[in-house]
Amino acid sequence: MENLGKKKAENEQVGLRLVEERTDPTDLSKIETQFVSFIFFRIDPQWRRLDPDTKSVLKSEFQAVYNSFRDELIALSYSLVGFDSKADLMIWRVGCSLDSFQEMTAKLYRTRLGSYLETADNYMAVTKGKMFITEGMEDRDHAKPGQFDYHFLYPCAKHKDWYEKPASERDALIEENFMVGKRFPNIRIHLTHAFGFSDQEYLISFETDEPGDFLALTEELRQTPASKFTLRGMPIYTCRQRTLMECLDALG
Repeated sequence: MENLGKKKAENEQVGLRLVEERTDPTDLSKIETQFVSFIFFRIDPQWRRLDPDTKSVLKSEFQAVYNSFRDELIALSYSLVGFDSKADLMIWRVGCSLDSFQEMTAKLYRTRLGSYLETADNYMAVTKGKMFITEGMEDRDHAKPGQFDYHFLYPCAKHKDWYEKPASERDALIEENFMVGKRFPNIRIHLTHAFGFSDQEYLISFETDEPGDFLALTEELRQTPASKFTLRGMPIYTCRQRTLMECLDALG
């Protein structure tokens, strides 16, 4: 599968639009739902004590396993070194089979470098239903990640009061949030559904080349009515997209 982690063209339009629900069930049957995985790894400090030649061999072995899944998954690597104490490496995967996620993770752990890795967090979600997408760049059921340098992941859970509201009111509140996002055209927002996989309701991803704009967006989102129903204490991960070897080199 072609790696989609390319820079956007300078003249590309990235305005957000809200896609309406489809009414024809035959349309939905033509679209294959995608699964999304965000897996975070933390490196054992013992790794840094290995000699450079040994680390080079082990990193190449790990990369070979990673690359072997290119035809099955979109896989993008991100470094958290210097940004977050909870994790050092994140792999963002998009595919049509959960088995591929499991097989890839198991094979990575079976490498010698994998013996120095611990899973810090692992989030899974699915693309479905109403999604907020980038105009002209993707459809409503298929994620196309990796267009920007920085990625901010926000697992989202709601208070029980949220579910007591009528569905139409919840949709209006969500739409209001994403209309705020529309004022930041250099930020791409992905909304995927995590309910059933974990305690989270949604996984919201923000991609941008300008972290300062993301901070400005989050400040505005804090003022929206929907934010009052969000549970506090959810982690936000700051990730920098790099080649896998660059991410591994950053581990020390």
